[in-house]
Amino acid sequence: MWRLLMIVLFVPMFSWAKSTEMSWLDNRFRVDPTIKQVSFLVYREKASQAVTLVRPDGTKYYAWEHPENVAWYEENGMDIISIENPMPGPWQAIGKITPQNKIKILSNLTLNVDSLPKKLYQSESFKFTARLLQDGKPLVLRDFLNRIKLNVTFTPYLANEKDLVKEARPLAEVLGTFEDNGEDLDEVAADGVFTVNLPINIKPGKYWVRIQSRNGVFLRTVEQDVLVYPSPIRASFTQARNENQSHSMTIDTEAGAIKAGSLAAHIEQINPNKITTVTQAQSDSDDEKLYFDLPNSYMPGKNTWSGWVYATDMATDRPLQFFLGKHSYGVTEPIDLKAAYEARIKAEAEQRKIEEQKKLEIERAEARKWLWIYVGLGNLLIIVLIFSAIFGWKKVNTMRKLKAAAPKSEKLSMPPPPKV
Repeated sequence: MWRLLMIVLFVPMFSWAKSTEMSWLDNRFRVDPTIKQVSFLVYREKASQAVTLVRPDGTKYYAWEHPENVAWYEENGMDIISIENPMPGPWQAIGKITPQNKIKILSNLTLNVDSLPKKLYQSESFKFTARLLQDGKPLVLRDFLNRIKLNVTFTPYLANEKDLVKEARPLAEVLGTFEDNGEDLDEVAADGVFTVNLPINIKPGKYWVRIQSRNGVFLRTVEQDVLVYPSPIRASFTQARNENQSHSMTIDTEAGAIKAGSLAAHIEQINPNKITTVTQAQSDSDDEKLYFDLPNSYMPGKNTWSGWVYATDMATDRPLQFFLGKHSYGVTEPIDLKAAYEARIKAEAEQRKIEEQKKLEIERAEARKWLWIYVGLGNLLIIVLIFSAIFGWKKVNTMRKLKAAAPKSEKLSMPPPPKV
């Protein structure tokens, strides 16, 4: 009986001290005065409304209405609420929460971010990591880590940016998103280490770099200023003139920027049949340039090439990698000059024949047009003559009838002259 009492009294206390996970007791939980930042994972019934969070003084926080020191992430069956400088004392969550659900309190979270090199190069890319810690130890709570989205943004640097109105401030550009999924450059999934392959695809200049939560799960922002310099690498691809030659690639560097002998290249060519050919090369120990040949499949159609150049920065001994982009070049069928000349002569003759035929048809059409005009005029003249003849004949015939119908006058004879 005494052992059972000891278990009942001390096991819950021990469990709370080790896991920071507690069952709901009237949906209440206490925040210690030493806590400067806290996150709550609230598990609720599926398809239920987000909980209402009540401060110790009775102030209510909602998913759609809360102060700036509160970040609220809501999804089906879960709320993640992060608060900076929370009020000490008993808090309460009001919502559809079952007895089986628990609350997980994450306190004193910090975001530890690698320091960016003070000197970056345009078009380079590198592995960049950030670590989420709780009380100085890696946070490995998968439900929380899977929902954190951290962006890396670059904003053109202005000394008085905060004094400008919002519309006049320079726009931030997102260059990458951290992942903790064990893919690409991330080594282990859900280990609290976030990784991004950061491409510096921006113009040279001075920038503010900010790492911050994209979806509001985590209230932390890390800032750093960096300088982006023009790329010290210049790559030139020269296409072969015929099938008996190889393509060539030249990698040139800015004087004094790249360590001699550190150049290496990885080039991939894809022909029209989607077959990939990989070529790798590296410079000699004293060379600051790299020249090498590339295979020439001489396959007609659209061909592409892309690749990476690896080098070491002269000043800082920092390893560098530059993506050369994706480029295309075309290959046409070999040309038989004699056959092409004969084909051109034949085509020109066919064209002249077609043009002459068209001209002849036009002339024939013009002749037919005038023939029909002449026929029409002749017919019209004949019709006019016929009608004129009929009209004249009728007129003569009428006059004859009138003359025949007139009464004949008696012929008067003159009396003989008198005899004297």
